[in-house]
Amino acid sequence: MFGKWFDRLKKALNPTRVGFFKFFAKDENVWDEVEEAFINTDVGIETALKIIEELRNSKIKPDGLRMALKEKIGSIMGTQVSCLNFPSNMPAIFLFIGVNGSGKTTTIGKLAFKLKQEGKSVLIAAADTYRAAAIPQLEEWAKRSKAEILKQQEGADPGAVVYDAIDAAIARNIDVVLIDTAGRLHTKHHLIREMKKIREICEKKIPGAPHEILLVLDAVSGQNGLIQAQNFLESVGISGIVLTKLDGTAKGGIIIAIADKLKLPVKLIGIGEGLEDIGEFNPVEFVEALFE
Repeated sequence: MFGKWFDRLKKALNPTRVGFFKFFAKDENVWDEVEEAFINTDVGIETALKIIEELRNSKIKPDGLRMALKEKIGSIMGTQVSCLNFPSNMPAIFLFIGVNGSGKTTTIGKLAFKLKQEGKSVLIAAADTYRAAAIPQLEEWAKRSKAEILKQQEGADPGAVVYDAIDAAIARNIDVVLIDTAGRLHTKHHLIREMKKIREICEKKIPGAPHEILLVLDAVSGQNGLIQAQNFLESVGISGIVLTKLDGTAKGGIIIAIADKLKLPVKLIGIGEGLEDIGEFNPVEFVEALFE
């Protein structure tokens, strides 16, 4: 039914799966065990208590709990794959935001490689002009993925980089522009203003752009990532989530919390350090991998 990507996803989710199911008792303490499992895998207390209450009220017996949990989580996650938005007859403009260390630059490099493998032309815009290593790091990813890159000197105006990148993409008939931005917290108001300016530049250059505003979250951040997502959603606007480092944590339950509380689609997941370790998030595959 599923392919090689599913096998890799299942392997990546192993720490989460072990953390989730190792607690389950077969007695009257089972609900305490389920609650602890939810919290330890970062599903979050609010979502956990809601699921537990609904299952308890349905009089589920312990031996039927695993299947009932699978069905309940499946209903929260849904079945629809939220694909990236590629407009016709114009470059797709994808803007990546998030805090420092979340994996934005790495995600852009991997996605550039994936898109190139699919036959699309890609231009990377190095609009993180603040962090000293950002541009060389992005240049290395562009080289590895065989994507074009547009950069300016360190300290340049990020808006000017984006402006020039979109002009270049239109002139060269580029299919996709991937915009790297400086890591920022929602509390850094000058950086949020800058992000809004970048959005406005995209919109002026191409109506409807940016076609994706993707918040990159480190899965290890757990519930803190949920707070980040909520704040960025309110301050900048987000079309979807990219969840990185899913293979390095037992906190994969954060995906369930995102679906339940924010109703935001997880569009991409990263499950390793290699060029090919990124893929579209499929909620059905996720639930199957978690419970298999």
